[in-house]
Order: sequence, then structure tokens, then C-alpha cells
Amino acid sequence: MMNSFGKNIRFETSGGSHDEFIEGKMTGFPSGLAIDKVKLLEFMARRAPGNSEFATPRKESDEPVFISGVDKDLVTDGNEIKIRIYSKNTRSKDYNCDIPRPSHADYCAIMKYGKEVDLRGGGHFSGRLTALFCAFGGICIQYLEQRCVSVFSHVYSVHGIKDTPFSLAEVGEKEKNKLCGSLFPVLDAASGDEMKKAISDARANGDSVGGVIECAVTGLPAGLGEHMFSSVEARICEMIFAVPAVKGIEFGLGFESSDIFGSQNNDPFYTDGKIIKTRTNNCGGILGGMTNSMPVVFRVAIKPTPSIAKEQDSVSLSRMENVKLSIVGRHDPCIVPRAAAAIEGATAIAILDLLLDR
Repeated sequence: MMNSFGKNIRFETSGGSHDEFIEGKMTGFPSGLAIDKVKLLEFMARRAPGNSEFATPRKESDEPVFISGVDKDLVTDGNEIKIRIYSKNTRSKDYNCDIPRPSHADYCAIMKYGKEVDLRGGGHFSGRLTALFCAFGGICIQYLEQRCVSVFSHVYSVHGIKDTPFSLAEVGEKEKNKLCGSLFPVLDAASGDEMKKAISDARANGDSVGGVIECAVTGLPAGLGEHMFSSVEARICEMIFAVPAVKGIEFGLGFESSDIFGSQNNDPFYTDGKIIKTRTNNCGGILGGMTNSMPVVFRVAIKPTPSIAKEQDSVSLSRMENVKLSIVGRHDPCIVPRAAAAIEGATAIAILDLLLDR
């Protein structure tokens, strides 16, 4: 089972959560990038399971194995980049495919692909596949950084507890440097501590919580993207909604803009004689589907992890009877901190695809 994305690059993923390995391919990536393996592994570690007390205890190294597309020094050669990530800590016995788990893909997948579809650990629908988003996205981030384009994010909220939001018009290197490399990226440590307590309390109650990730892209020129079907929003959203658990996205002021006057929402232009900017950035850096050179800022809603220990209602498919289900196994009480890296990786892939329009 394979899925793909891209207009100028083509990014494909295949494999399932409990397969021997998952695999990704990317064609169209420029040649000549010397991949910093240490930096790539550090980025991927932010998403990898088992690296935090607030994540699943399943431990995977998530080390990317390059099959093609790079030379012995990890310099991209212009050919298809193929990466495998091996899984070494699976427990398939924890999964009962006769009883679909509430708010998982189980039932829909069985209806579409039949009863033999692999649902171990979520199978092809698992967040495990986002390790590939981070592998390829991390490479894209390194390419973008050489062109002075940055992609970074923070945990905007967990269970209603909010971090300090990005300043839409001024977000930049200061915020990026403060968040860099953190397994729980927040701008305000006190808010972060409250979030961690909410996650711990949910886990203790056999439950889970969701939240919001705020992501920024800085350094983009004006005029990227197109109107209508190839807008910046559309191409970012296509990648973002590929991340399991994403339920919504808003750019700039987003839904809040529906509650104010146009005079409040509009972003006035100004110039210092050399560059043109806007005094505010309620549009999130995008007008008419195109970048306007201001930071592209958006927020992504992540649902609570559906795998919870609390007893829930479901159905036995073989017996066609109502049953009770308590999910066992190793699961995140909150996926938001790990998902931040996946959101950055997905964004970087979309942004590189946009840049290659030129």
C-alpha cells in the first residue's frame, strides 16, 4: 500500500507499523546537498517513540538507512532518494482485529480493503509512518536552511492550556533558537509544566488529551504558489492532513478573523524604501494563495490519542454483537509533542515542492 505527494518532487511512503521496515522514496530532490546525519538524527529523535515520559514506551531507534540517492558521504546525487526505517520493538499480540477500536481507522479500513488488511499497531494508517515524514522532511529542512528559509513549531496548547503564541508579524530566529531540539517545545516553561501535568493526569486516569501545534515558515519570497487549486494553503494542507490525528488547520488569524471587522483584519502595507512588508500578519503570510514575504504561520489541531485504557463501546465484527473494549498496549497519552516534528517535516516537504515551482 503506497501513497504519494508532490508536484515537482514526488514523495512516497509504504509499509505498516509492525512490518519489518517502512520505506520512503523521493524523486526530484536537488543534487549537491551534503546531509548532516547527526542533525537529521536529532530531528527524528523528537518524533521517535520512547524518548519521553509523556510518550509511548515503545522504543525504536528510527535510524534512516539510505538505499539510494546519496553517495558515500551522504551528498544527494539527483537520483531517487530511498530510505528504510526498521522496526525492532513490535508487540502484535496486543491487537484484536475483530473489534474495531473507536476513533481509529480499523472499521473503515476493513470495509475498504477487506478483513485481511493489516491493522497491527494501526498498520498502514499508523503514526509510525510519520517517521518517514521526519526523515525526508529533515533533509528538506537542511536544504531550505541553506536558502535562509526556516521551519519550526511549538506546542501551542494541550487540553486548553496555552503557550505564548507566535507574534504573527515578527516571529523569527529568536523563537526558533529557543525551541530548537526540544522534546516538548514551548516558549513559556510554566505553561509547559501545566501541559505536562494535564498529560500525566490523563494517563493516570486511563485517558488521553489533544492539543494544537503552531508552525512558522520564515524567509520565503513573495509570489510562491498559485490561485485556486495550487495555493500555498492547499499544498501545505495536503501534507499536513496526511499526519494521522490532524483534525483541523487555520492560517494567520484563522477562525478569529470571522469575528472582527475588515478594518481590523486587513494587513496594511508599508516600505522602508527597500522592502515591502505588512504591519500585521493576520493573513498568515498568504494572499490569493501566494506568499507575500511575511512569515507563513498556521495552527494544527491534534485530536486526543484514541488508544485509551478506559472501557469503550464497540462491536464484534465476526459475531455482530455489541461488546465492551479496553485497549491494551503501549500508547501516547498525548501525541502533540511528538507530532510537532512530524508537522515540521511535512511542512518542509510542501515548502520545497513550492520553491521548485520557480
